[in-house]
Amino acid sequence: MDRNNIIGLVLIFLIVGASFYLIKPSEAEIKLEQARQDSTAAAKDGSVVNKDTINKLVQLDSAAALAKPFGAAQLAQEEIVTLENSILRIDLTSKGAKVKNVLLKGETNFDGSALNIIEGENNKFGFLFKAAGENINTNDLVFSVVNKTANSATLRLNYKNNQYLEYIYTLTDSHNLALNVNAVGIQKLVDIQQKSLILDWETTLLQKEQNINSEREKSSIFFKDSEGDIDHLSETSDDEEKIEGTKLDWIAFKQHFFSSILSSKQQFENTNLVTRLATQDGVVKTFKATAELAFNAQANNHYEFNYFFGPNKYNTLKAEGKSYDKLINMGWGPIGWINRFLTVPLFDWLDGYALSYGIVILILTLLLKGAMFPLTRKSYLSMAKMRVLKPQLDTIKEKVGDDNPMLLQQEQMKLYKQAGVNPLGGCLPLLLQMPFTLAFFFFFPNLYELRGESFLWMKDLSTYDTFISFSPIMGIGHISLMCVLMTLVTLLTTWYNNVTSGATSGMASQMKYIGYIMPLLFFFMLNSFPSGLNYYYFLGAVFTFLTQFIIRQSIDDDKILAKLEENKKNPKVQKKSSFQAKMEEMMRQQQAAQHNKNK
Repeated sequence: MDRNNIIGLVLIFLIVGASFYLIKPSEAEIKLEQARQDSTAAAKDGSVVNKDTINKLVQLDSAAALAKPFGAAQLAQEEIVTLENSILRIDLTSKGAKVKNVLLKGETNFDGSALNIIEGENNKFGFLFKAAGENINTNDLVFSVVNKTANSATLRLNYKNNQYLEYIYTLTDSHNLALNVNAVGIQKLVDIQQKSLILDWETTLLQKEQNINSEREKSSIFFKDSEGDIDHLSETSDDEEKIEGTKLDWIAFKQHFFSSILSSKQQFENTNLVTRLATQDGVVKTFKATAELAFNAQANNHYEFNYFFGPNKYNTLKAEGKSYDKLINMGWGPIGWINRFLTVPLFDWLDGYALSYGIVILILTLLLKGAMFPLTRKSYLSMAKMRVLKPQLDTIKEKVGDDNPMLLQQEQMKLYKQAGVNPLGGCLPLLLQMPFTLAFFFFFPNLYELRGESFLWMKDLSTYDTFISFSPIMGIGHISLMCVLMTLVTLLTTWYNNVTSGATSGMASQMKYIGYIMPLLFFFMLNSFPSGLNYYYFLGAVFTFLTQFIIRQSIDDDKILAKLEENKKNPKVQKKSSFQAKMEEMMRQQQAAQHNKNK
């Protein structure tokens, strides 16, 4: 064996010996483990463990904890600090120096209990890092309260006098709670190569609304990236998203009508977001967000956060100036534009008169129907023209027969042109009203102002009214009276249309029955929707029926027919409209294609 081999073996023995010495448990840890084993053996033998043994075990456990970084913080007693303004009462806990409860004043849950946006142990918040070789999670450590006033508090996690983690909370006069985090001297404890701290935030949302299924479907994690784009995870299923390469300005834990939003001056990096649907009664969802925050291993670090705790009220969120209002689903594309630039301002204007929200919805419906009345009347006139032309259309059909559909269409279009009738003229008002109908479909279910507001027998316009309750059948356990009334009026309107149209003007007989089937289908779909939305649809159906009845009574079919016959003699009518020209060209192409196919 040469000298190099001997030297190598000696070094190996030295390293193994040194490692054994360095990693061997301390005397306190050895005694603690021995006490635990003695206690376990006594329990198995059925022996009673005396109080001295228990006290000794606690003392040894405390000694082992104190030997670790921030060990004293594992043994301190939890303390609650309360900050309060006219809107919020916030309880901070020294365990983790986190928000424990957020009570929104003047609001209650559906059962009348006080409404807490964040509740007890359901909220976790902390930084994850490695210090002196130990994994640290500040959520589990007890901070010391070093200063507190009515609207501010300072909590500190000490390692040494010049090495600590400090949280400074400041409650403003609004929905905002500022959090400044100072990491002083901590960089001396961590690996010099560490470039970031991990922020870990997790919340379990408890039920606040009567319809927990709807509450689950309207709750998710939203976020805004550095490009200004706002996105969210799935609202209807479990979801997870890892956001790499893009920094985030804020993360929102959105419940149906309330949100907790965390924004940061130092943007979140490599963020991972998770939503999980709950299966327990009274639990909506669990949200979890982890993100990296840049960490300077050469100097002290400072982070500025801001919490927003408040309602998902459009004007309140918009006033924050951080695009928080995008949490409210106003609909896609033109639907969202209608709600943001027309419905919201109009609703706010009416709301300024301190009217009942049932009256506000009534006025909104009247304004919409009034604005649409000229077009609606024109639509009914167009349908009346089609009705009086029906005998002539039937004559053309008998003459041409069913064997040549292309020729039949051409002859019908020729009659329309001569009489000056647009066969699609009755569809225009329906098409124009459709965006507003869809806009309100998004507007009312997300309208915070309706929450807890009653009207007539409806106790809460933001959820369904329960007329009859029973054991759930195929997921349905109630009947909404307002939804029933809306369905009945829609069926009445359908019946009246079929009667006054003279067994339909050109409509296939089976189409009549669709008019009866659709309201029934909508009943099952809207039965669990907010009574405010069904009330709006009910009013719309009533005004539609009344409008049709009034216009129908004012229309004289004989005068309309006389006018159409006069149009046939008017050479100006012979000029084709662009629509008619396109229709005729389309029919010629179809006829030519059919002719070539038969060759």
